[in-house]
This record gives sequence, structure tokens and C-alpha cells, in this order.
Amino acid sequence: MKIIHNANSEGNPTCELALAQAPVVNGLRLGMTLDEVLTLFPGSKDDGELRSQLTGPPSQFGNSSFVISPAKYGPNKKHEGITQISLGVLDGRISSFTVGYAGPEYSHVDKFVAKFVEGKNLPPLDQWEPYVGMDNQLKILNCAEFEVRVFAGGQGGNLNYVSVKDLAAEKKLKDRRAKARAKAALEAGSPK
Repeated sequence: MKIIHNANSEGNPTCELALAQAPVVNGLRLGMTLDEVLTLFPGSKDDGELRSQLTGPPSQFGNSSFVISPAKYGPNKKHEGITQISLGVLDGRISSFTVGYAGPEYSHVDKFVAKFVEGKNLPPLDQWEPYVGMDNQLKILNCAEFEVRVFAGGQGGNLNYVSVKDLAAEKKLKDRRAKARAKAALEAGSPK
């Protein structure tokens, strides 16, 4: 793993890890298909509410999102302590996910980050940047192709979360939106 040791606040990567090296969190990883995600939650394929979230067409830009509440599908050691998982999809693949936890409470986000990086091929705590104004609650790891955010907060840690985002997918979505805005502006300015 090659790590750049000069982190900066301009959002430039603090590590050179590629998308394939993004962390797997409770079985979830960027790039999974919807079927691969649902396989992690036995019974989810039969959930009418979830199915209605998944069967709607994606937006005009190819993106959609859905939420899974693991407890709804019975006890599972792998998902213990998770309150919900929000997933972003672009072109049929997971482009981002946020895993919300019911605790524990951490006195500082550094303790959560240290626990999170255990057993993962991620840079150590000193490579994570604090989020200005929330220095003791939110740390961000900007890598070449993905970003990880770890937040510690709430009563008993009930607002703790880990968020992982595919930066190329995010850029692709932003470019599609910008292209659509430019086209709409051009059409609005053209005589009929």
C-alpha cells in the first residue's frame, strides 16, 4: 500500500489506494450489484417495502438510492449493532453507502477510526483529516478513488456512522447533471 504522507485541506488524496482497495464494511463494498447486497440480508428479497424502493426506475442520470434496516430480517451476527444502511446506486452498482450504528459511545472520533481500521488495509489514524469545526467527531480519509468518513456522536453513540464513496461515480453523476443543466440552459435560450 502506497500512502502519501502530505495530507492537505484542499481535498487532495492523502492515500493512493484504488477503488478495489476500498474497505469492506459488514460485507458491503463499492461496486456490488443490488442482488449481491440483498444476499447479505436473508429475507430482504421478499420485503415488499424494500422491493418497491428497488423496482422504481433510476433517475434520468442513472442513479437511485435505498435504505436497509438489518434488524428487520432477523438476528445476524454480521450486522449486530447496525441501525440502518443507506446505499447509493449508479448504473446498477453501489456507488456509496453509509452504515449507521447504535453505538458504542466514543469520547473522540479517533477511537472509532482506530477500531474501524483494524484488520483493514487502510492508512493509520494520522493519515485521516479532521473535519473543521467537528474535529473530535468526524474524520475523513481521501484516497485516489474513494473517500471514507467516520463520525462518532449522539447519545450512547447512536449517531455513529461510516460512509464510503466511489469518487469516480460521484464525478460521473456530477458531470451528467452539469451536462443536463447546460443543455436545459441552451434550450431555454434558443428561440422557438
